[in-house]
Amino acid sequence: MTEKGFEAEINYEETPNYIISEEKPLNSSKNLSKKVDINVLKARAQQVQNKENRKNIITLTLFLIIIGTLGIFLSI
Repeated sequence: MTEKGFEAEINYEETPNYIISEEKPLNSSKNLSKKVDINVLKARAQQVQNKENRKNIITLTLFLIIIGTLGIFLSI
């Protein structure tokens, strides 16, 4: 039985040098600040909220219909 993948030599005496990766940022492009319209953000948040409210109302309505149907069925 051979153990594949364990051929690498590990040296515990040396500390890894991370200075090179700290000096060089991951994104080399310039950070350009773009203006954001607060009304656009509010509109997006409102759309998400409306979808969640619609889903909650549909779920509650179906639950009440099932409970009502079950109540009518068991009372007969």
